[in-house]
Amino acid sequence: MVAAAIAESFRDLGMSVLFMCDSVTRLAMAQREIGLTIGEPPAAKGYTPSVFAMLPQFLERAGNSDKGSITGLFTVLVEGGDMDEPVADAARGILDGHILLSRQLAHKNHFPAIDVLQSISRCASDVITDHHKQAVGVIRDLMSLYHENEDMITIGAYEMGRNPKVDRAIDLNRPITEFLKQDRNESSSVEESMTRLIQLAAHGMKR
Repeated sequence: MVAAAIAESFRDLGMSVLFMCDSVTRLAMAQREIGLTIGEPPAAKGYTPSVFAMLPQFLERAGNSDKGSITGLFTVLVEGGDMDEPVADAARGILDGHILLSRQLAHKNHFPAIDVLQSISRCASDVITDHHKQAVGVIRDLMSLYHENEDMITIGAYEMGRNPKVDRAIDLNRPITEFLKQDRNESSSVEESMTRLIQLAAHGMKR
């Protein structure tokens, strides 16, 4: 809370502030301990009602004012990959977007280990072009199709030619995966990334 107040003071001076918190889960656990100590009844998975009252009060302090802005980056530890875990679920409902990091992708040496299909931004449509938005939609559709049919593809039960959309998803699975992977020493400009994204989407729309 002190850090949030400091960030707000810089924002009130007209600055653009980057506020990072690691992690919201530990903050919620600390509030749970306080709540249980003063006699609050445990609710969802032992978290007390004051935890869910505190989360929006803290998280929503980030944002714009008429003088400056605070961009908030908050980490949430998810138990066992369960996105319906109370703190993760509450944070997802409050924040403008979320990036889900996947252990499964990390185990496959896929870095950054971002699960694109489960990550979302509510602000994306306000800051990207229609062309960019269309390309993202095509790639997400192909990834979703491959994910839905992955078991059949892996065991060899799917025959190419049965579904043209699934065929394209299979053909582009490796190029999309390579596009999403990046070594820590690699870098690319926004323009380069956009060009590759649009090229992949163009291949995905071919019949």
